[in-house]
Amino acid sequence: MKIIIHGGFFSESDTNQETKRAKQEALAMICEKGHLFLQTHTAAETVMYTVSLLEDHELFNAGYGSQLQSDGKVRLSAAVMDGTTQRFAGVINLEEVKNPIQVAGRLLEVDDRVLSGEGAQHFARSEGFEVYSPVSKQRLREYEERKNQENRLGTVGCVALDSAGNLAAATSTGGKGFEIPGRVSDSATVAGNYADRLSAVSCTGVGEDIVSAALAARIVTRVADGLSLKLAMQRSFDEMKPYDGFAGAIGITSSGEIFHMDSHPYMVWASFDINLQVFS
Repeated sequence: MKIIIHGGFFSESDTNQETKRAKQEALAMICEKGHLFLQTHTAAETVMYTVSLLEDHELFNAGYGSQLQSDGKVRLSAAVMDGTTQRFAGVINLEEVKNPIQVAGRLLEVDDRVLSGEGAQHFARSEGFEVYSPVSKQRLREYEERKNQENRLGTVGCVALDSAGNLAAATSTGGKGFEIPGRVSDSATVAGNYADRLSAVSCTGVGEDIVSAALAARIVTRVADGLSLKLAMQRSFDEMKPYDGFAGAIGITSSGEIFHMDSHPYMVWASFDINLQVFS
């Protein structure tokens, strides 16, 4: 049983050591809770549970504490994929919900498994998800001061391998901040979140670059074709170099290989195999 999570890129890490430590501590706590949860739950249940914890933490750009778009609203996107059933579900630009990853999880059980905007919100309300404001005071100050033009990339994600050998991936984001309303991130697509019976991958970074690379799906496909996870990531990241693609990825294979990679420094991540590890 293994789990790896990421908290997105952290451009402030070279200047704000206090915030960096806080994020590392939060990742350590959440990764440990996720690993404990994994002992008695499936990989799919675990990635949704763990991403919900990340969504609830104001230091990360997902759920509560998400960045505001150019019109001052928060719109959330999230996706989950069960590698065993090969079902993918997601929500795009969902408003006023606490945990978009849980809404995506409910969509795994229906025919129309990717919903956006008003349709996603209507589904969430019909499933009992109450009205919730994900705007934190810090993000509101950043919006008012236009600090989020610094391009802070804080998508969160989790991939897990359970005791039965099943894999799953989940990813959630509040977007890049100050984007045009209606912009679609990679997080609720197979470019940013993908899994099959052999590997599972969650991505973070600039959504447009990740979509151009079809990154998560490409990595998983290469593993299915016989490459190691490490080599699959390296080749896929090499293909983004011509356009200086900005991305990071975490992954696990059914054989237990864990690997992470980023094209730029300071992606924060944590894993729990035999021991807890936290890096940025």
